[in-house]
Amino acid sequence: MNKITRPGVIPEGQEPWQWADPVWRSIVGKVRAGRSLKPAAWPGGARCAVALSFDSDHETGTLREGQTSPGRLSQGQFGNRQGVPRIRRLLDRHGIKASFFVPAVVALLYPDEQRDHVEAGHEVGIHGWIHELNSQLPYEAERDLMLRAADTLERIAGKRPVGLRTPSWDFSPHTLAICREMGLLYDSSLMADDDPYELLEDGEPTGLVELPVEWIKDDAPYLNMQRFAAIRPYTPPSGVLEIFKAEFDGAWDEGGLYVLTMHPHIIGHRSRMYLLEALIEHMKAKGPVWFATHAEVAAYCKAQAGL
Repeated sequence: MNKITRPGVIPEGQEPWQWADPVWRSIVGKVRAGRSLKPAAWPGGARCAVALSFDSDHETGTLREGQTSPGRLSQGQFGNRQGVPRIRRLLDRHGIKASFFVPAVVALLYPDEQRDHVEAGHEVGIHGWIHELNSQLPYEAERDLMLRAADTLERIAGKRPVGLRTPSWDFSPHTLAICREMGLLYDSSLMADDDPYELLEDGEPTGLVELPVEWIKDDAPYLNMQRFAAIRPYTPPSGVLEIFKAEFDGAWDEGGLYVLTMHPHIIGHRSRMYLLEALIEHMKAKGPVWFATHAEVAAYCKAQAGL
């Protein structure tokens, strides 16, 4: 396991149990949840907000590990060939706009896919350069890759991205500072709440909106498959649907936000698309729901809070 590297914060050679109070307090306080940005009401009298998101990792899940296996690369290519088209047809049938978080390398491989998203009114957000792990990068490299990723997405999709989802939700001690420098509207990588909140950096309010995620509301832990690893599907689509519906019902009861993270190469298979459609139908049958992109949710919450 990689240790946190923050020069000047962690005394060299010390174990965590040896840290003085200011050391662990500094680590815990670097990036923190601030005030709740859950609005008093959602647009159009909706009971809750639903933000569907798709992390279009495609081949970068393999490339980021330095792997060259045509088998694993083909598993990622499925996301472009079948996953995204099926997802887009489903969203079109239900009149739903969603957010697609795209590594820059994927955008370079499939530029038309990203242009089509934007032309159809969907959002394309930052998802790293090659799905790298930020916590393994020095500050300079992380900053360079984030800036280049944003520039690449803007050049290809024709619209500057306003939000970030870090690859594998790997948010480093430097990520927030880079987000602030870039003037981003929101992040969607952290897990301190169910509902939107303002991010704090070293105790300072940043004005940056966090749209929290959770592994419970992600298709990968249940349905992903890596042949030579311990990652194996263990939950049938019907079981995943039950969990996703229960999480939505909780958001509905509390009048909150429901963020669902999916991956085209995982959710885009035939049996699993039935799962997603059944979930959307359940949401619509419940009553008034605001289906929105992450950018729309973040902008609304920020405006309602007067930020």
